Amino acid sequence: MKIRVKIFLVVLPLIIVSLCLAETASYFSAVNGVSRITQQFLSFKASELEKYAENQWALLVENDYAGNPDMVDAAKQAVENYGRSIILSDTELILALDPEGNAAMSTGSIEILPGEQPVLAGLLQAENQGIMTAKIGGTERVFCSFFFPPFRWYILLIEEKAVFYRDANRIAFQTIVTLAAAITAAVILLVLFSRHLTRPLSRVVQTMKAIISSADLSSRVEVEYRDETGELARTFNLMTGELDKAYSQIKRYAFDAVLAGKKETRIRHIFQKYVPKDLIDKFFASPESMLVGENRELTILFSDIRGFTTISESMAPDELVNSLNRYFSGQVDIIMNRNGIVDKYIGDAIMAFWGAPVKHDDDALSAVLSGLDMIDALEGFNENQRRLGKKEFNIGIGINYGIVTVGNIGSDRKMDYTVIGDAVNLASRMEGLTKTYHSELLISEFLYEKIRSLEPKIPARLLDTVAVKGKTKGVKIYTVRRGISPSETKAWAIHNAGMDLYYRRSFAEAALRFRETLALLPGDFNADNLCKRCEAYSRTPPPPEWNGVEVMHSK
Repeated sequence: MKIRVKIFLVVLPLIIVSLCLAETASYFSAVNGVSRITQQFLSFKASELEKYAENQWALLVENDYAGNPDMVDAAKQAVENYGRSIILSDTELILALDPEGNAAMSTGSIEILPGEQPVLAGLLQAENQGIMTAKIGGTERVFCSFFFPPFRWYILLIEEKAVFYRDANRIAFQTIVTLAAAITAAVILLVLFSRHLTRPLSRVVQTMKAIISSADLSSRVEVEYRDETGELARTFNLMTGELDKAYSQIKRYAFDAVLAGKKETRIRHIFQKYVPKDLIDKFFASPESMLVGENRELTILFSDIRGFTTISESMAPDELVNSLNRYFSGQVDIIMNRNGIVDKYIGDAIMAFWGAPVKHDDDALSAVLSGLDMIDALEGFNENQRRLGKKEFNIGIGINYGIVTVGNIGSDRKMDYTVIGDAVNLASRMEGLTKTYHSELLISEFLYEKIRSLEPKIPARLLDTVAVKGKTKGVKIYTVRRGISPSETKAWAIHNAGMDLYYRRSFAEAALRFRETLALLPGDFNADNLCKRCEAYSRTPPPPEWNGVEVMHSK
């Protein structure tokens, strides 16, 4: 935005506001004065008419003619004639209405429309004081009124609203014209002033553009005034002189920066094949911090191909590598598309984690959804394997959530950005348990509690409480699915209820629940296994210190 425009935006509103305030004050003062005089004059005529009517009635009473209809009519006529005498314009009239809202006397021709009578009668019967406004005869009019009991007349002194406020409207028009003229004059003067003020600045800008286009730092600006703009011109001339001296050094630095940028781009392209992009970004932002590990809550996933040794023995090496590459390509894309980091390949296994180096609120849920996506993607991979006449792959996935140490681990000559800790070991053991529990995907109770707060509707089935090899403390393990059928929904609910009874040592009742699950899911391994376990415990109860933990003696 040009400085001239800024001057306009700052100064012009001040001028306009000042003029508007002054004109508004003058307008309201004049309008209030004119309106007050107009209203007082209309009220004065109403007062005079009321006095005249009272005098006419007093004459009738004094001469004992109050009961004479002819004399009363004559008095009414006299009031009407007096009303005509005090009317000053063609639009003004005096109207007398009876209590029903019908015209009893009028100094001019006017027709009260049917819809106007109730409104007008309501205003009159309310006996409002002062000036009132209503639509009479299809025209907005201003009036004041009084009730004259002897005649039972509501007498109205009426003027058209446009005529009544004509002088005030004229003042408003004149105020607008004056304000527009004043603002126009202010704008013209402001244009001339801003042009004079910004001329030295424009010359500085023009000189700077010439320097940029020609790269000639010998150009100078003429110093016109002994003020801030003149000081700006002198300072600009000093600056260009110093820049001329430093120009060669700047070019050298720029050349070095371009070379460094190209080197960084090459490094990024090479190492993104081995290291996550987020990690590379973090390294270039703060290289020193990448040498320090930190403890953080992460989600860790292990995936392994079942019976891979048998598969590898039945395939030629090149075919095996080709199949593995296609398998890894699809599985890794799923992990990375959900913000996961592929830590490493362990033979045919994949290790990945979520939550580092960049943390997301839904990392735990993304890990579970990635596992489900990996299982779904395997169907397409196996379909292609069948079409090629190759062996199909079956996988097991274990996922855990917990505190791990994450960072660059290794030696000075070779380091890996990886995670270590008990939570990692448990995730690896969970993957191994998928074979024991005939499930494609298992998650720990820690991860289950985490994702339940993020996605409470995800179907989950408690399978057992397990102490993996090398541990004594048990961990509940669950299997989850993206969606299940109505019969599976019912069966899983019954199964989970059976698990609750199982842990409360109600083995006979738990066995009934697992039989119900088997009836809905014939051949279900876990329901059958738990049913047999409950039947055995029913015959031979476990010791009092039993807590439902199954100790694993192998990986």
